[in-house]
Amino acid sequence: MDWTRGHVIGHGSSATVFLATDSPSGDVFAVKTAQLSQSQSLRKEQQFLSSLASPYIVSYRGFEVRREQSGVMMFNLFMEYLPNGSLADTIRRRGGQRLDEATIAIYTRQLLMGLQYIHSKGIVHCDIKARNILIGLDGEAKLADFGCAKWATSQTDPIGGTPLFMAPEVARGEHQGFPSDIWSIGCTIIEMGTGGGSPWPKTTDDTDPISALYRIGYSGESPEIPCYLSEEAKDFLEKCLKRNPSERWTANELMNHPFLKELNCRRPCKTEEVHSESPTSILEQGIWRSIEESEIRGRELVRSDCWEAAEAEEQIRRLWTISGEPRWEEDENWITIRRKEEGEKNGGADEPEVKKCSNYSKNNNNNSNWGEKKRGSGGEEWLEMELGNISCGISRNDLGDYSCRNIVSLVNNNNPLSFHTLTPIFLPLMPTIL
Repeated sequence: MDWTRGHVIGHGSSATVFLATDSPSGDVFAVKTAQLSQSQSLRKEQQFLSSLASPYIVSYRGFEVRREQSGVMMFNLFMEYLPNGSLADTIRRRGGQRLDEATIAIYTRQLLMGLQYIHSKGIVHCDIKARNILIGLDGEAKLADFGCAKWATSQTDPIGGTPLFMAPEVARGEHQGFPSDIWSIGCTIIEMGTGGGSPWPKTTDDTDPISALYRIGYSGESPEIPCYLSEEAKDFLEKCLKRNPSERWTANELMNHPFLKELNCRRPCKTEEVHSESPTSILEQGIWRSIEESEIRGRELVRSDCWEAAEAEEQIRRLWTISGEPRWEEDENWITIRRKEEGEKNGGADEPEVKKCSNYSKNNNNNSNWGEKKRGSGGEEWLEMELGNISCGISRNDLGDYSCRNIVSLVNNNNPLSFHTLTPIFLPLMPTIL
C-alpha cells in the first residue's frame, strides 16, 4: 500500500496514531503504529478488527510491517479516520458540561448495538470508556481500541483494561466476560452524565492502582448514580452496575429497557469545526489548515443548535441541584472580616464608602433584595463578602437583636452558600438551597 504519513492525532500506551493519506486516491485514514517488537497489543487488535464489520465498530483497512529508514521494524494498522475524535473529546469540547440525557441515550444505544455485535461473535472488548469510543462525522458512536479484547471462551488471556472501569469480578482477577463490558458501559454513562467525571471520583488508578482495584473489588460499593438523572436512566444504570455479574442485564436486554426503547433514535447533531470541515481527501483545504496542529482533538468547535435545550436544562438544574461535596479549597470568593484596628477613629466623620449589601432590618431579616448601605469608618464591626463582582458589608448595628441568629445566604456561581454572621471566625456551612 502506497501511503504518506501525516501528523500525530493520538497516543496510546504502546502505539501512536497518525493521520495518513493514500497516495493514489488522496483518501485520508488513520494509521496506528508501534515497533514490531512491542506490537503484541496492536497485532491482537488487528486480528479482531479484521474479523468485524459493523457501522458501530471502527472500520479496518489493513496492516503492514515496514522497515523505517532508521532500520527499525514497525507494525502499522490502518483504520477508518473519524475526525471528531473520541467521546471524551466531545465532552471536553463542551467545557466539561455533562451531556443531556437524550444525547446520553443515543450514544448508549449505539454503543450497545456495537456491543451486541461483538458479543455475538464471542468477543469481549475489556476496555470500554469514553476515550475508546470514536465519533463519526454524523455523530455516530463507534467502539474502537481492541488492544485488550479477548475471546469470551479463552482461559489463558490475561485480564486487561482500565482499573476504574473494571467490574468487581475483574478487579478481583476472577473472570472477564460479557458482563464486565456491561459494567464498563455503566461507568461510561456516568462519564457522559458528569461531564467527564470518574465513576470513582475519590480514587485514581494512575497514582494508586492497587487501592483502586481493592476498593472496586472488595469494598461492596458501586459507582454513585448521578441524582439528576431520570428514574428510567437511574434504573438503567442500576441494571448495568450490579456487583454480581449474573444479575447484570445483557446488551440484548438493555436494548429493550424503557430508557432506550422509547427513544427517538436520531443521531446527535453534527458538529462543525471553526475553520473548515475535516478532510476526506488530500485535495481538501482543511488538511492544510490543520497540518501544523500537534493535536487535532484540541480544536474548538462551534456549538450546534441542538445543544440549546440541553444548556437551558443545565442552567435550571444548577439552580436547584447541588451535586457532590463543597470544594472548600476554592477559597478565592470566601468572606473576610474587618475589625476595629488600633488608631482608627471611633466617630463617623469620615465620608462613608458605599458598598453593595443585603437589605436587613429588625422587622424583616430577608436578604432577597439588594440595596445600598453606607459603610462607616468608625469602630463598627463589618462582615464583608466578595462573590464574583458583588461586594457586600453588613454592620453589627444593622442586624441588632437578630445578630447571632441571622444567616446570610448568597449565591456564588449558582451554588448557594450559607455563613453564620458576627462570630469571631466565619466558617462556611454546608451548601443550602435558598
